[in-house]
Amino acid sequence: MKILISDNLAPVGAQILLDAGLEVDIKTGLAPEDLKKIIPEYEGLVIRSATKVTAEIIEAATNLKVVGRAGIGLDNVDVAVASKHGIVVMNAPDGNSTTAAEHAIAMMVSLARNIPQATTSMKEGKWEKKKFMGRELTGKTLGIIGIGRIGSIVAERAQGLKMKVIAYDPHMPEELVKKLGVELTSIDEVCKKADFISVHVPMTKDTKHLITKPQFKSMKKSAMFIDCARGGVVDEQALYEALVSDEIAGAALDVFEVEPTTKENCPLLGLDNFICTPHLGASTSEAQENVAVAIAKQISEYLRTGVVSNAVNVPSVSSDVLSKVGPYLTLAEMLGFFHMQIAKGGVEEVNLEYIGEFEDLTIGPITVAFLKGLFTPILQDAVNYVNAPLIAKERGIRVVESKTGHSDDFTSLLSIRVKTTDGENMLAGTVFGKNEPRLVRLNTFRLEALPTGPMLFVYNKDVPGVIGALGTTLGMNGVNISRMTVGREKEHGRNIILLNTDNMISKDLLKTVQQLDYIDDAMALVFPHYADI
Repeated sequence: MKILISDNLAPVGAQILLDAGLEVDIKTGLAPEDLKKIIPEYEGLVIRSATKVTAEIIEAATNLKVVGRAGIGLDNVDVAVASKHGIVVMNAPDGNSTTAAEHAIAMMVSLARNIPQATTSMKEGKWEKKKFMGRELTGKTLGIIGIGRIGSIVAERAQGLKMKVIAYDPHMPEELVKKLGVELTSIDEVCKKADFISVHVPMTKDTKHLITKPQFKSMKKSAMFIDCARGGVVDEQALYEALVSDEIAGAALDVFEVEPTTKENCPLLGLDNFICTPHLGASTSEAQENVAVAIAKQISEYLRTGVVSNAVNVPSVSSDVLSKVGPYLTLAEMLGFFHMQIAKGGVEEVNLEYIGEFEDLTIGPITVAFLKGLFTPILQDAVNYVNAPLIAKERGIRVVESKTGHSDDFTSLLSIRVKTTDGENMLAGTVFGKNEPRLVRLNTFRLEALPTGPMLFVYNKDVPGVIGALGTTLGMNGVNISRMTVGREKEHGRNIILLNTDNMISKDLLKTVQQLDYIDDAMALVFPHYADI
C-alpha cells in the first residue's frame, strides 16, 4: 500500500511507515490540481496544515482509506465528505501541548523583560539599559483564560515561577481546578486582578473576540496580554487601541486573525509595546517529532490491522459493530453538541439511558460519540473518539450508562440527563428509518428536530404572531429557513422554536431577535453537516 506525505514531516514519521512495509512517497508543495492528479494512487495521505484536503480532492481519491494530520487542527480537511466516502480522518492532538504551553511562558517572560526590544536596540548599535527596565514575575498574578490541557501546563509552569494563578473556564469543574492550586473565577475578575493574562481556548463562535474593548478597559494599566492559542479570540483592533492609549502595558501574540501577518494587515506590528512570533506555538523539534511518530504509528496500524486510533470521524470498533450502531453515533454526537451549546456551567455528570431495542447493540461507542459531541464545541479538533472518555475523566465527569427494555413512544430511545454546576438538562433522541436521527425531547418540550448545520434556538411565550414576526425578521435580513420545529409546553404557555438556516445568524441579528415581543431568549447554534442525512 502507498502513502503520500504531502507536507513537511519529521523524517522519523516516514521511517515508521517504511518499517511497517508501506510504500512512501514524499511530495511537498503540490498545487491542488497536481495533488488531484496523483491522489488516486494512494491508500494513505499524511498532511500538516499546508495541504487542503477539499471535497474535490476527496472525490478524486478513489483508493484513499485514511488521512492523517500530524497535529491537532483539521480546518484544512473536509471531514464530512471524507466520512461520506468511508475515509478515516485521524489527528495527533497531544503531541504539542507542552510545546505550546512553554511558548506562552516564553512570551510572558519576553514581555516582562523587554527581551525582543532590547535585542533589536543592541543590534542597532545602542546601549539603552534604562529604557528597557523590566519587572519580576515572582509574586505576580497570572490569569489563564481556558484551563484545559495546555492551560493547566501553563499554570504549573507559572507556579514554578512563584506566581499566583487564577483562571476562567466555564466548562471546568471548580473542584478539579482547585486541585491544580488555581482559583477559578469569572472572566471579569481575571481581567481586573491579573498582572499577566494568557489565552488558551480554541476558536469557536463563542470565543471569537472573547477579549475585546470592555475586557481591555477593565485590565490594570500595568497588565500584559498573551495569546498563543488561536487567532480571532482577541479583537486585534481593540488590542491595538488598548496599547496605543496605554490602557495596558504590553501584549504578545503568536496567532493572528489573518495569517501570514504583515504590517499591512496588522497595525499591531508597528507598536513598540507589542511582540510577536509567526505561529510558532507548536514549532519545536520535539513536538514535530512527537506528532510525526504518533500519526505514522496510527496510520500503519490502521492499514495493517484495521485498528483505529485518534479518529475524529470513526470510533474504534469493528466494521460489523459500526454498521449496527452507526446511526446512533450520529444521534449521540448531535445531542452532545446540542447540550454543550445551550447549557451553562461545567458538566458534572452524564446519565445515558438506552431504552427499547438496544439489548443486542454495543452501547459503549454511542456513549463515546455523545462525549465527543459534548466536548467538541469547546475543544474543537482536540477531541476525538479515542480521547473523549479520557477528557471526561480528567474533568471529573461521572458517566453512567443503563438499559431499559421498553419504550412507550419509540422503538428505541436514547435519553440523556446532563448535570452541570448550574442545573440539569434532559435530552432524548431516536433514529427514524435506517438513518434519520432526531431530537424528540428537550426537558419538558416534545418536538422532532434535526440538529445539523447552522440553527437558531428560541424560547418564546405561546402567543399568536411570534413565529410570523420571527420569520419576517430573518427574511428581511437575508436568512433563509430550511426547516422549522416547534416544541410546546401547554401548562406554562411556553414554546421552543428550532430553525435550521442556510447561514449562521450574526451577533447583530441575534440581538434583534432577542428584542422581539414575546421572545424570552434566543441562541445561535452550529452543528456539523452530517453526511447522508
